[in-house]
Amino acid sequence: MAADDRRTARVLLERQGRTYAEEAGIRLADRPAPLYQLLVLATLLSTRIRASVAVAAARELIAAGYRTPQAMEAASWQDRVDALGRGHYRRYDERTATMLGTGARLCLDRWRGDLRRLHREADGDRQALRRLLTEFPGIGPTGADIFLREAQTVWPDVRPYADRRTLSGAKRLGLPANPQGLAGLVGEDEFGRLAAALVRVALGQESAAEVTRTAAG
Repeated sequence: MAADDRRTARVLLERQGRTYAEEAGIRLADRPAPLYQLLVLATLLSTRIRASVAVAAARELIAAGYRTPQAMEAASWQDRVDALGRGHYRRYDERTATMLGTGARLCLDRWRGDLRRLHREADGDRQALRRLLTEFPGIGPTGADIFLREAQTVWPDVRPYADRRTLSGAKRLGLPANPQGLAGLVGEDEFGRLAAALVRVALGQESAAEVTRTAAG
């Protein structure tokens, strides 16, 4: 069964092996700007809106130059609304534009624009990380999970991080429904990509039946 599970995980990575950060055009690294961009993406993904729309809106914000908390705060509220609109993020655009401005100011005031400071303050405690992240407007427990699920690709001490949706996708594929079991199926540096792929299964963006059929064939 372990060999079958590894084959299923490999097929899934081949089909859906991109993180949401990669899809949004974020070249994630343990540096202030990309970590802030991931925070913005997690904020957008936290609302009741399609993931593809949230990703598109993040791409528009980045393309508009709002890649740092300094740039996000300096942008006018209307500029942020317009960028979100270009990504078709219309239902929550006005409220989200406000939250992004407030969150940028918090990032600057509390962390001097560098989320690595937040990481260091948590000192390897995942629950502390989640608690600190939820201080940002628009980032609740789900948003914190999204951020950490993606950040584990550059914060090794967070791995293996599998949130509720990751584990839901694993169950649909008959894979181990716990982080340690899933981590044994792929290389350590691949786990973040596997987690994102499993979320796409949970959201119906990838067919569990098709992945299973391909792996069996």
